[in-house]
Amino acid sequence: MSEIYKNPSYTPIERTNDLLSRMTLEEKIGQMCIVDGRKDPETWIYKKHVGSLLHVTGDKVIKLQKMASKTRLGIPILFGIDAVHGHAFQSGATVFPSQLGMSSSWNPELLEKIAHITAIEVTLTGLHWTFSPVLCIGRDLRWGRIDETFGEDPYLIGILASAMIRGYQGKNLSDPYSILACAKHFIAYGETQGGRDSSESDVSERKLRSIFLPPFVEAIKAGCATFMAGYNAIDGIPCSANKWLLTNLLKEELNFNGFVVTDWDNVGNLHRKQKVAPNIKKACEIALSAGNDMIMSTPEFFEEAVKLVKEGIIKEDLIDKACRRILMLKFKLGLFDNKRFPNSKKAISILGCKEHRKIAYKSALESIVLLKNENNILPLSKEIKRIALIGPNCNDIQAQLGDWSFGARELEHPEIPTLDYHPEYDTSPIVTILKGMKKRAGNDIIINYEKGCDIIDKNNHNINKAVKIAKKSDVVIAVVGDTNILNGELRDRVELNLTGAQQQLLTALKETGKPLIVVLINGKPLTIPWIKENADAILEAWNPGLEGGNALASIIFGDFNPCGKLTISFPRHIGQQPVFYNQLPGWHSNRYVEMSAEPLFPFGFGLSYTNYEYSNLQVSSTNLKPTDKLTVSVDVHNTGKYDGTEIVQLYINDIYSSVTTPIKELKGFKRINLKAGEKKRVSITIPVSSLTLINSECKSIVEPGEFEIMIGSSSMDKDLLKIVVEVI
Repeated sequence: MSEIYKNPSYTPIERTNDLLSRMTLEEKIGQMCIVDGRKDPETWIYKKHVGSLLHVTGDKVIKLQKMASKTRLGIPILFGIDAVHGHAFQSGATVFPSQLGMSSSWNPELLEKIAHITAIEVTLTGLHWTFSPVLCIGRDLRWGRIDETFGEDPYLIGILASAMIRGYQGKNLSDPYSILACAKHFIAYGETQGGRDSSESDVSERKLRSIFLPPFVEAIKAGCATFMAGYNAIDGIPCSANKWLLTNLLKEELNFNGFVVTDWDNVGNLHRKQKVAPNIKKACEIALSAGNDMIMSTPEFFEEAVKLVKEGIIKEDLIDKACRRILMLKFKLGLFDNKRFPNSKKAISILGCKEHRKIAYKSALESIVLLKNENNILPLSKEIKRIALIGPNCNDIQAQLGDWSFGARELEHPEIPTLDYHPEYDTSPIVTILKGMKKRAGNDIIINYEKGCDIIDKNNHNINKAVKIAKKSDVVIAVVGDTNILNGELRDRVELNLTGAQQQLLTALKETGKPLIVVLINGKPLTIPWIKENADAILEAWNPGLEGGNALASIIFGDFNPCGKLTISFPRHIGQQPVFYNQLPGWHSNRYVEMSAEPLFPFGFGLSYTNYEYSNLQVSSTNLKPTDKLTVSVDVHNTGKYDGTEIVQLYINDIYSSVTTPIKELKGFKRINLKAGEKKRVSITIPVSSLTLINSECKSIVEPGEFEIMIGSSSMDKDLLKIVVEVI
């Protein structure tokens, strides 16, 4: 019998069916396992027929893949990695801004390029699958993983995630530099109690379909190959135990054809943490019945799944279905053919190369948001000759790179070997704010640097020295914020204030009387009302990646006009939450006893060195059918002295509806470039079908009635022009 599965002239379906027919039960179940490749991978390859490994880099990839090629059937290993904002666990690779940072560009074309570059660098190092993009919605800012999100808006998340999926996977999975994307975490993972990670998410089916499902629907439309189930439970049922969620909704209703992978030890958690299974064997039975295809980091699954089938508790047909989905993607990706082994020589010349750094620089530029610019203090005047550069994040590499980057994660687990470090790849030095500012200042401007304080330890500071430097300077640039131990998985916070002695440092710098420019390097919004009130200018840089220092310097000195807009709202106080813009109506008051309920900085907000005026709002029709399209047009005039890029935003409000609907919903946006003094007519077209709501029966419909159409520069009412249309 010819080995059809080894012959690339056959289709992936034919090859999958042929291979599946040759496999033993143990080999099929082995393909459903993904484990940490740093822990005894040899046993998993030779004795348990493992389908996928993660946390493997460097020469070990080649070694383990060669082992797999010598097994009975020679099924290749699918190597996965958390390449969330670049191949950031690989020495010398290009590290882009965090996902929250890059979202502030509102530039899906740029994000597609970022993902494509990531795919190139991942592929050249022998890996095939990234656990990205994150489609979680950032609504409770205490949650540790806010930095991994695209912000608070479902529509924008869907647009940006789809762009990254296209960049990762290319036009076809067989493309030389395509990798598998993974939409995660399915679903409502961030909607937990108290902002705690991996907790219970109290969402109804209607809320799930209205708010949390739309970005994942867009991911399916974009062809996303894999989905990752969340840690959380919904209505008492953990996502990895939820057959309605994974099978009925995802695979059947939404017609998702890829495979579902659990998050880290989700199956074990069913027994050990969530207590819905009395033992691991029962947990494996529940997970298999629910529709999980690949089980991550639950090593007991292999033996228990074999027992479940042999004892007749689980039908082998269920194993076949899961294994088929996995093998199909391996064939489509080309792992049996051209993409089995890395190209190490080519990787050395391409990882972190000049062309890739250009995109990293561009992404950092476009992700930086100007939040305040009193008296046009920025860009710096040419009269400025001495700059005091102060703060703990001026020269902190880890704070600048952000979470899910080399060194940030594995340090938490000293018992686990770290990812391989390869100095031959280390050709991409990280440009910190200090390096970038000094490089741009050249010999004409003196940069005096002082860290000033520790970002955590409030007793570790040298504020007196910082003040002395500030007094001798023309302007003070304070670089503050947070760092990696305050962001990420397992790092939920009870407050969002500046930590350590940072506030004390800022207060002392303000008292010098020198102009104060505050730069924020942080993974999530912070409560900074003092900074808004007292700083002359504020730049939100997020975690800007390896080119962050160059990008920030370009903006400060006026080489680039900032154009970023917030994708997540800033609260005034931690107790003020929720502050996301698309809330439901019905509050009795628009304030708390102590303060306004309005955010400090709202969704969609971002200033420029120039000014834009909106006028002459018109719509294609004020009477619409559900099958029509609506075109909204407006004049945008650059009335300032600088060329710039404006992000025009279109919102809608269903004025009266059968169920409560958000007071505003983003439905479209457009980036436009305007020369100083230039005016453009901007049109955004949306289908009337996008004005849907999920009714009380959980059906998606467009109800007849009046809709408020709003267009402008941010989600704030004062920044929006409005007109009413009617759907008949």
